[in-house]
Amino acid sequence: MPDVPTLDEAGVPGYESVIWLGIMAPINTPRAVVNKLNAEITKAVTRAGVKADWAKQGATPMQMTPDAFAKYVKEDIDKWANVVKVSGAKFEE
Repeated sequence: MPDVPTLDEAGVPGYESVIWLGIMAPINTPRAVVNKLNAEITKAVTRAGVKADWAKQGATPMQMTPDAFAKYVKEDIDKWANVVKVSGAKFEE
């Protein structure tokens, strides 16, 4: 789409939108279980075949600790809440 300006060119500098996938557990899941799941998921997404398959789709694994992921999710929610607020969008049923 060569005639469509980038967001930066359209006057929205610094804008970033990323599609991400994550696995979440109920809040009371024991920390040891969360850490074990995180370790096993990290092993899976860092396998050469998985990385190669994802790369063909333009995807990159983002390995994070559970705490880093919680922070990432909160920051993403805050970012999009601000986008909705600034846009003036309203929910209608």
